[in-house]
Amino acid sequence: MSDSNSSTAKSYLDSAIAQGQSALGSLTGSTGDKTEAAARKDQAATEKEASHTVGKLGPLNVSPSGGMSTDDPNRTEGSWNQTVGSAKETLGNLTGSTSLKKEGSEQNAAGKGQEAQGQLSDFGSGVQERVKGAAGGMLAGVTGDREKEEEMQIRHDNAKTKQRSAEADMAKQAEA
Repeated sequence: MSDSNSSTAKSYLDSAIAQGQSALGSLTGSTGDKTEAAARKDQAATEKEASHTVGKLGPLNVSPSGGMSTDDPNRTEGSWNQTVGSAKETLGNLTGSTSLKKEGSEQNAAGKGQEAQGQLSDFGSGVQERVKGAAGGMLAGVTGDREKEEEMQIRHDNAKTKQRSAEADMAKQAEA
């Protein structure tokens, strides 16, 4: 189920190889090595980007590897509370109601905290389940249990999707 072309580790390895190949091309004056190194570096960047890509539709997440996850309910509820809180603040500003404005501000702030709590929960459980899936997959591979190995790969991919989704949302909020 996992797509080896979208592996973060593979992208780092390809990037390091590209650096070495570029250095070799510079030392020898080989434009072929330099061109191949540039292509490998671009491929590594694409691989890294693909390994961090998550499609999102509401609380549902999917990755290029086929991994799927759902958001922690606190993420969805927190986002809703922020939206409702902002609407109350705006309405309070328009009508001159300081109590409605204050209520909206408090609900908005509480929603931000609630969403952050859900993101941290998804990130933490994603990392934990990824490790369990990877370790379980290696053990199943060593013992030759292909069915268990595939099951552990699916577990890993789903957990990676959960982790990447939380990371993407946290990064968006950090930029805002």
